[in-house]
Amino acid sequence: MTLPNGLTVDQARAEAARAYELDRRHVFHSWSAQKQLTPMTITAAQGCYVWDGDGNRLLDFSSQLVNTNIGHQHPKVVAAVRDQAAKLCTVAPQHANAARSEAARLIAERTPGELNRIFFTNGGADAIEHAVRMARLYTDRYKVLSRYRSYHGGTETAINLTGDPRRWPNDHGNAGTVHFFGPFLYRSQFHASDENEETERALAHLEQTILMEGPSTIAAIVLESIPGTAGIMVPPPGYLAGVRALCDEHGIVFIADEVMAGFGRTGKWFAIQHFDVVPDLITFAKGVNSGYVPLGGVAIAPHIAAAFDERAYPGGLTYSGHPLATAAAVATMTAMTEEGIVENAADIGARVLGPGLRGLAERHPSIGEVRGLGVFWALDLVRDRTTREPLAPYGGTSPAMTEVVAACRAAGLLLFVNFNRLHVVPPCTVTESEAKEGLAILDEALSITDRHTA
Repeated sequence: MTLPNGLTVDQARAEAARAYELDRRHVFHSWSAQKQLTPMTITAAQGCYVWDGDGNRLLDFSSQLVNTNIGHQHPKVVAAVRDQAAKLCTVAPQHANAARSEAARLIAERTPGELNRIFFTNGGADAIEHAVRMARLYTDRYKVLSRYRSYHGGTETAINLTGDPRRWPNDHGNAGTVHFFGPFLYRSQFHASDENEETERALAHLEQTILMEGPSTIAAIVLESIPGTAGIMVPPPGYLAGVRALCDEHGIVFIADEVMAGFGRTGKWFAIQHFDVVPDLITFAKGVNSGYVPLGGVAIAPHIAAAFDERAYPGGLTYSGHPLATAAAVATMTAMTEEGIVENAADIGARVLGPGLRGLAERHPSIGEVRGLGVFWALDLVRDRTTREPLAPYGGTSPAMTEVVAACRAAGLLLFVNFNRLHVVPPCTVTESEAKEGLAILDEALSITDRHTA
């Protein structure tokens, strides 16, 4: 048997063993206690599948870190990186280059409104850093508001904006960030009984937070258009429009974090386009080129960009708009357009994943709620549907979660997992048969979590 990269299984196993040995000897992993790790080695990938160090094929319902939107090893993107490397591998960011210019044009064409100026970064966290810096300089204010149950990145400002437990060890209370509760009807902080009440009460809470903090001190509100890692909570109708109105009323910059939800993941180019709202800044990364080469950025509205027409913007990166990364972005966006990949994500979500996951919820009492759009879904697992007690504590895990994830992997399915949730987030290229394959494995594995319900 030969893997997609041309290696035999025996060759792949030997390579994987060497990789694992060197990893444990030399690599320092993120978000991890180093001695507790036994990382899986990936030796090959193709489309919606990856192969582990033992030669097992796994259906990738994680899209790695929800970033391989175009799937693994897409030939057009691989060829674009190869061709760009032969033409121009790198150039300092003060010089124009064709790949960066074309990538900026294609991104600007796809953003809502007139967010037509693009500042390139190396990833999502530094995109957040620069968006916040732009907002602070534009408003001459410092505070930034973000919601609990959010994730914005691991760098200093981004991690302080984050509203999940990863912030806690990094939060010293001096970053100028303030958190508020966003809408999440299933676990409502506002005792709401329907979406309309949740929207009204969440907006009233945000308005009170703004008034208590002092509107004249707040530079920006940063929101994931649809929170990703924190639970894929699709905002109820009217919420993002209400945030936009509060920002307009108080002169606050609205930053939409589209790092995870952007570039086709929800069935539109940007998740915020589901809500007919135009922010002042959009941060992006991940799906812009499916992570083939690190890339992120900020899409900037004209009034923000104009503030730096005669005033130097005090920030930059050596690899801003790197030619290999932006060539990959051009190829990704072109392929997604030509092959109808964004439309495929919308179709698979509406016809297969959404109905299929709701069908699982009818059969498995451990599923408390199904949430999502496109190829961006979460199963909220519970011990008791009445009390909605999570199957793992906030910020932690449980034997039940460990068992179900292991069972899925043993059956050939790789999932994205956070606390008590299983996230179903395959590439936007996933086919109907692949989606049904993953659902069938989930159906079988969820019998494990059902045994832990009341």
